[in-house]
Amino acid sequence: MMLSKDNIPKHIAIIMDGNGRWAKERGLPRSAGHHQGVERVREIVKAAAEIGVSAITFFAFSTENWSRPKQEVSILLRYLSSFLNREIKELHKNNIRFKVIGREEPVPKSLLNRLRQAEDKTRDNTGMTVVLAMNYGSRQEIVDAVKEFSERLLKGQVDIQDLNVENFSDYLYTRGLPEPDLLIRTSAQKRLSNFLLWQLSYAELYFPKKYWPEFRREDLEKAIKVYQKRERRFGGA
Repeated sequence: MMLSKDNIPKHIAIIMDGNGRWAKERGLPRSAGHHQGVERVREIVKAAAEIGVSAITFFAFSTENWSRPKQEVSILLRYLSSFLNREIKELHKNNIRFKVIGREEPVPKSLLNRLRQAEDKTRDNTGMTVVLAMNYGSRQEIVDAVKEFSERLLKGQVDIQDLNVENFSDYLYTRGLPEPDLLIRTSAQKRLSNFLLWQLSYAELYFPKKYWPEFRREDLEKAIKVYQKRERRFGGA
């Protein structure tokens, strides 16, 4: 079955799960799994852009990940910094916009500056948007959205009646992006793990067994084919 160009998901969200287990099964350190995981990001970004996806969001580092061993956290952040050094120029050359979502604290300032520089460099690009969820937690995002609206309310900039389901998204980190049509979580784990809880309300969910370091272009295409076979009703009959 060929992909239908008329039914490509506009926004795909990905929970990149299984790096550590992939490495452990091969007798490798967890860092090897994270290294391979970064390589897969590069491949999947290229494939998604060629397929015609408008936006793709990668869950790179959660607010809960800080509780991991310090050495592993350090390696993850180093790989992320290396990715930015190598890939942002390529993304910019291909007219791809880069965006980061999540809280700033306690991300190291040096990495935070790199992330902001990458956003600024690609801000005016008009192709696909690559979103990196870094130090991200969806519950925290919703709380921050409520705080932002409340601050505007106290300043008299909005009225309490102005807030509704349709415009609440304007206060989320993902403002300006279409809501995800498809969520992919690798390694067959069937949970959302505090990722895009509001935005994924009507997304199609897909849980392949492969670990993230094994997930290739053909696996992305398979996920989209499954998506295209489903009937999306958005709560209707």
